[in-house]
Amino acid sequence: MRPATATAAAVTTLIGVGAAAVAAGRYASDVALRASSGRPLPGDPRLTVHATGPERITLTRSLASLRPGTYGVAAPGLHAVVGPVLDRVPHTADTVVRRLERVELGTLGTGARVRLTPQLHVGTPLTAFGLPYEDVEIPGELGPLPAWLVPGPRTTWVIALHGLGTTREHPLNLLPFLTRRKVPVLVPAYRGDAGAPASPDGLAHLGDSEWRDVDAAIRYAVRRGAAQVVLHGWGTGASMALRAAAESGVRHRIAGLVLDSPVLARETTLRNLATAHRIPGLLLPLAVRAARAMTGPPAGRLPAAPAAADPRVPTLILHGPDDTLAPWEPSVELATRRPGLVTLVTVRHAPHAAMWNADPLRYEEAVRRFLTPLM
Repeated sequence: MRPATATAAAVTTLIGVGAAAVAAGRYASDVALRASSGRPLPGDPRLTVHATGPERITLTRSLASLRPGTYGVAAPGLHAVVGPVLDRVPHTADTVVRRLERVELGTLGTGARVRLTPQLHVGTPLTAFGLPYEDVEIPGELGPLPAWLVPGPRTTWVIALHGLGTTREHPLNLLPFLTRRKVPVLVPAYRGDAGAPASPDGLAHLGDSEWRDVDAAIRYAVRRGAAQVVLHGWGTGASMALRAAAESGVRHRIAGLVLDSPVLARETTLRNLATAHRIPGLLLPLAVRAARAMTGPPAGRLPAAPAAADPRVPTLILHGPDDTLAPWEPSVELATRRPGLVTLVTVRHAPHAAMWNADPLRYEEAVRRFLTPLM
């Protein structure tokens, strides 16, 4: 083969390999970031219901089914709520018995395949708690965003922002606590959620584009009479809150941030999502690179703006070392870097965005102490 021909062939081969690598990385990143509001997070184990009885349920024994606290039990057409493990009840070596609080939807039968979720309720504030509320539409960048507005007499509002794998039903967990404090609560859907405009590329951006919907929610709250707002976000909802506090044109209206399981190490979270989706290890670096290009600036930490990495308003972080999706260590670093402004409450034995579920009373007391001076 002549040298020129050999060189051309080699270049063509490299281009082909490069194009294939780019395509493989794009495919893997699409799988990791595919918007999936209301669907279980990848990696959440499926459990079998082995038996049910009066106020009890027997599940497959695993680290998930042994978690302390209160969780939803979900499957298509089924939603129930389970409480703590019943240690004094007989069980086999491969099962665990928990208290069955209630069945909210469907029939919980033996053999059902279920997942635990931090989301306890289905429905609306009215159907879940009998609380009056208003269905409203927030004018968003991509179109109207449906939201629930639960009224209250205070002029400081809470805007509650769910994260990956849940819907706006997740913040219902905290609604009774907040309404007892007479706080108006706005619970918006955002791009990619049911009833809201789709993300243009069909992907979740870990808060990098979704924060604009938070900006729209703040503006709506101000138009409806809020003097200031507290943003309370879970997972990517917490990241959205951070971005809004740094970049929103009405950020001066933000009095504080409550961040549950914030995504502060973007690349690690992308890797964890890809791994949980069973992306082959060889594709992980390509998936992260492709997702980084699609979700925003190339910095390893989210958000990239220095002001967002160092919030300027009082911030409460609730996070723990058992979060396998968004690592806890960056939350520790942020609280260490901004003492006096950022408070970290460490919650152990809780998965991603389930800090409340592990210990509701401790969680609510921390939030109460944080909110009181901001009211």
